[in-house]
Amino acid sequence: MLIRFEASNYRSIAKSVELSMVAVDHGREAAREAPYLGESLLTLAAIYGPNASGKSNVVGALAWLRDAVEDSMRFWEEDIPLVPFAFGSGPSKPSEFVVEATVDGVRFEYILELDESRILYEGLFHYPEKKRRRIFEREGSDLKLQRGLGALSGTRELLTERTLALSAARRFDEPLVSSFARDLLRIQVLGHMNRRGRPGGFFGRSRARFSSRADTVRWFESPDGNQPSLFSLADEEGKWPNLSRREQALALLRLADLGIEDVVIDEQEVAYAGSGETRTQRRLRLVHRSGENSAPLDFSVESEGTKTWFDLIGAVLIALQSGSIVIFDELDASLHPTLSAELLRVFQSAVTNPYGAQLIFTSHDTSLLNHLNRDEVWLTEKRLDGSTRLGGLAEFAGERVRKSQNLENAYLHGRFGALPQVDQTEFLRALGLIG
Repeated sequence: MLIRFEASNYRSIAKSVELSMVAVDHGREAAREAPYLGESLLTLAAIYGPNASGKSNVVGALAWLRDAVEDSMRFWEEDIPLVPFAFGSGPSKPSEFVVEATVDGVRFEYILELDESRILYEGLFHYPEKKRRRIFEREGSDLKLQRGLGALSGTRELLTERTLALSAARRFDEPLVSSFARDLLRIQVLGHMNRRGRPGGFFGRSRARFSSRADTVRWFESPDGNQPSLFSLADEEGKWPNLSRREQALALLRLADLGIEDVVIDEQEVAYAGSGETRTQRRLRLVHRSGENSAPLDFSVESEGTKTWFDLIGAVLIALQSGSIVIFDELDASLHPTLSAELLRVFQSAVTNPYGAQLIFTSHDTSLLNHLNRDEVWLTEKRLDGSTRLGGLAEFAGERVRKSQNLENAYLHGRFGALPQVDQTEFLRALGLIG
């Protein structure tokens, strides 16, 4: 599980910002005990703030780091696809990323400092018996390894000034490295950032990885056998029935109460006008019920909300069964508030989320604050220099927010800031309505 993430000098992030998943309030389902840390870790983090305040850049920095670990060896030959803060000393300063996470009960820390031309510093550490020990540490081209990790010696031969040591080291059979890299690479991205995260888009020239509709379709097509279900109710003896991957995906689809009872994936013959040629094409249809009747409807005629819920099923099931991270940018732009709230409950519940999967999302939908605890809410604001400030609601402005406070009402009344400052004076003057 993610403990914390820190980034500086990335897009609108100039000074360091930190997103912590350490719980303030303990003893609830969404706060999972981590005895080896002496803390509880959260399964949810929501980021609120005005447009252009940097919400997407906070989650985008974590997605960029995930992408960097996968791609540096193959695609960072000429330069590093990094976008530093554009103003002040940003273009001339290095960027820094820090991830702390638990993997198989052990705390790991990964630190990366780089600019657009080279990697300056990189280090991976772990905390066996709560003591910090180096796995590897790299300054420029000088790489130091922990004693006894001879399997990683080949990493030196793969390093260049633009190759991450973690990218190279994960290719060798060393569990300490491969387990941490595996968990970082399991991060999935959904929502608005998904649509713009392509080469030349949100992540520059980087090859961002995103969950897709095909991920969900594979769950419905899966021929594998039964496995413990995440969604069915236990039987009278308290045992969990086994369901196939398809049945689990269908259970999550039905959870949204969209009136859909089944999914049909088949083939149809399509005739191409003018050529007389026909081709076989796969077809996806959702079976809707109406009273005692049901009928399959082509996926293209479904509402955007239904399409979005269907698309996220694959990513969510993967996360729930592996205990990994899902990033959802602009959750409110993709889902109705009722469905968004249902998604939060899936991640909060120890029944549907037994392995501590984490959902980190951005949103403008204040109604979701009614489903969030104070330590699950983060706020972004735009500083005068255009940079992003990130703060936790639980300790807003150094003043502890009451656990019992109505978060939505307080937020909308400007209690925590992070609201757009609307002034129509200039607009009205431009229209000639005022002098």
